[in-house]
Amino acid sequence: MKKSCIEKLIIGSRESPLAQAQTRLVVKALEIAHPGIVTEIIMIKTTGDSVLDKPLTSIGGKGLFTKEIEAALLENRIDIAVHSAKDMETHLPAALTLAAVLPREDPRDVFLSSGGNSLSSLPAGSVVGTTSPRRRAQILNSFPELDIVSLRGNVETRLKKLRDGNVDAILLALAGLRRLRLSPEDMEVLGPGVMLPSASQGTIGIESRAGDEKIADLLAPICHLETMQATLAERTLLHELGGSCYTPIGALAEHIPGGKMRLRALIADPNGEWLHRIESTAQASDAEVLGRKTGRELRALVVENRGEKVFND
Repeated sequence: MKKSCIEKLIIGSRESPLAQAQTRLVVKALEIAHPGIVTEIIMIKTTGDSVLDKPLTSIGGKGLFTKEIEAALLENRIDIAVHSAKDMETHLPAALTLAAVLPREDPRDVFLSSGGNSLSSLPAGSVVGTTSPRRRAQILNSFPELDIVSLRGNVETRLKKLRDGNVDAILLALAGLRRLRLSPEDMEVLGPGVMLPSASQGTIGIESRAGDEKIADLLAPICHLETMQATLAERTLLHELGGSCYTPIGALAEHIPGGKMRLRALIADPNGEWLHRIESTAQASDAEVLGRKTGRELRALVVENRGEKVFND
């Protein structure tokens, strides 16, 4: 541990309760690594937080939760930005970089229903709320008899809509519930074989200006190597697939014995009519190579079976 050479670190974050909880985790990690560090958190309202009556895919995709914060970073109004890594664009602005990640929380999704049903026992015609193309596609691929509707809002808002009977069931990220210290009753945790998570789900990403050595040195002690390796594998896979909020893609990199990493990935039709999975392994130190190889193989599999139009639409 060493004293920071920066008088005050200005941190940019979204306004949501989950974003604030995640930013506090970053502050705590920095305070442990750098005793006496002074931080200031600036809450920045993003377009994604402001427009709640439309699906993300109709108003711009992932960048809607990050672009205003990134603008503050580029304009030197903040020193670092804290994001849910799954919300970060696959292609970051050239002047910015993913500088560090905290240890990953459980990346799995959870299923909650008003009647206490499991996903597999939900009656035909039940209404499931989600705006995630990835969740929608995987549900409809396995349970085409269910009705999927768009459901925007933060975690608490979606839980309230479930309690109020607006929908029969919802899906949420387990990581978000844990960080908000929420434990809803009758929560069913879905394994990756049932619901493969979003790339980087459960990971807190810390973005900084590329080439800022002082900030890089400050963040180095709190960056979790294993999580960064998994994040690089999953984000590289998205890059190869041209993944965005528009395409139903799941990805999960996990460390396995022998210093290796397993990467599971899928891509699906938005309405669940087809779904292709792939799995690869490599040394964890070759995370980006693994992501590139797996992404290219999955893309080739989809093109062979569905045609190039899947990636051109």
